[in-house]
Amino acid sequence: MSSVVHVAIHSSQFPEQVRRDLEESIRTRRVNHKFHYDSVKQTQKWLALHQAYSPSRTDDNCAATYDLSFEGAARHIDQAAVHLIGLGCGGGQKDTRLLRLLTENGKLVSYTPSDVSSAMVLVARETAVAVVPQTKCYPLVCDLASATDLAEVIDQQGKAEDARLITFFGMVPNFEPGSILPRLAAVLRPKDWLLFSANLAPGSDYLAGVRKILPLYDNELTREWLITFLLDLGVERTDGELKFTIEDDPAGSGLKRVAAYFHFNRDREVGLDQERFVFKQGEAIRLFFSYRHTPERVKKLLGQVGIEVEEQWVANSEEEGVFLCRKL
Repeated sequence: MSSVVHVAIHSSQFPEQVRRDLEESIRTRRVNHKFHYDSVKQTQKWLALHQAYSPSRTDDNCAATYDLSFEGAARHIDQAAVHLIGLGCGGGQKDTRLLRLLTENGKLVSYTPSDVSSAMVLVARETAVAVVPQTKCYPLVCDLASATDLAEVIDQQGKAEDARLITFFGMVPNFEPGSILPRLAAVLRPKDWLLFSANLAPGSDYLAGVRKILPLYDNELTREWLITFLLDLGVERTDGELKFTIEDDPAGSGLKRVAAYFHFNRDREVGLDQERFVFKQGEAIRLFFSYRHTPERVKKLLGQVGIEVEEQWVANSEEEGVFLCRKL
């Protein structure tokens, strides 16, 4: 195995853009979620959290639900070569299981693991090269939220004649639906397939379902992961308290989300190079949010941007669903 890995870095993650995004996060008191994956330390904390609390790790039926979706997607692909594009690849475990299945079905596979975190992209690549030749793996560091030319960038990955299967696993909860879904739709070509997962609120009572899953967020591992951002800025643990709440989508979609806010109990000044920022006693900064959906809400949101759900698989717990989609 080569000791050198070539990683493409999109301009959305160039230092000057990252600096602007960080300043915006502090000024608005609304942290861009990408800053929770910014360092190797944060990536490792997230991977530990994911391993401990993600239903795809802790629930055998949920893992099997993903496997069923992989088989469903594979059935639809006739071409001999498949380019798998993992948007928000995370650690790459799900993508690698899908790549392995495609390989076992006789497909020639290539892979673009894409994430906002270079550390995460490298973890995904390392996982996938057990299945994909190194020469067919094209790691891409990119901020999906701000990369306005994402469709063109993705078109440059792999071969134009290959079938394209795009995965978007665990991503939609952490973006405002009105901003990320149009961008996702712009990436899709008419013949592409999309495997899209969503965290769901179980049961027939939507609010009760959101309340039921709150412990998946309000726990020590999540708290440690989220507060790392503030600690790295120079905030002290004793400067305030991290609280989780359930709130409505401010855009009025009818969705609800779990949100985490750090409430300051005293003034704290932090520095970013030569610039100083002051958090006043009584202020709060939003560190995180995660939307919860239902299958019906997923179909409606995707339909609004011209994406049609063709098949769906929902775990027995009703806490997670996978949707196979195409562009209308």
